[in-house]
Amino acid sequence: MPFKTCWTRRQTRLITGLPAAALLLAAALPLLAQAPTLTVAPVPTVRTQKGAVAVVTLRASLPQGYHANSNTPTDAYLIPLSLKWTGGPLRVDAVTYPKASLEKYAFSEKPLSVVTGEFILTTKFQVPADAPNGAAAQTGTLRFQACNDRMCFAPKAVPVSVAVEIQ
Repeated sequence: MPFKTCWTRRQTRLITGLPAAALLLAAALPLLAQAPTLTVAPVPTVRTQKGAVAVVTLRASLPQGYHANSNTPTDAYLIPLSLKWTGGPLRVDAVTYPKASLEKYAFSEKPLSVVTGEFILTTKFQVPADAPNGAAAQTGTLRFQACNDRMCFAPKAVPVSVAVEIQ
C-alpha cells in the first residue's frame, strides 16, 4: 500500500501542477511573442560649418500592423516616442516629432495617439563656434514602445548615429 499512496501523491501533484503550468505559460506567451523592430534608415554625412545650423532627418519605420505611442501619448502611463541625443559635437536646438494620429484599439477604452508605418523625426542642431574641425559622430537613442491591436511589447531603444563633418 505505501507504493500506491506514493504513486497517488505523484499523480495528484502532476494533475494539480498542470493547470498552474498552463496558466504560467499563458501569462508568458506575450513575453515570448517577437517584438517588432523599429528600423532607422542610414543618414548621409552632415557637412556643416562652425556657427551654422545643421538639420538631421531620421526616417524610421515599423512593420505593418504595429504602432508606437507618439511623443505625446494620451495617458501618462504610456511610454512616449523619445529621441535623445547624448554625444557629439553638435548642440540640440529642437526635435520635431512626426504628426501622430488618434486610433482606437480593442485594449483601450479611448483612442491612442500613435505613429505607424514610416515616419520622420527632424533635429535642428547648432554647430558651436568652438567645435573641432573634421569628422565626428553625433549619437543618440530612439526609444519607443511598439504595440499591435492586442498587446504592447516591452519598450526598446534603438541607437542612432550620424556622421558629421565640420569645416
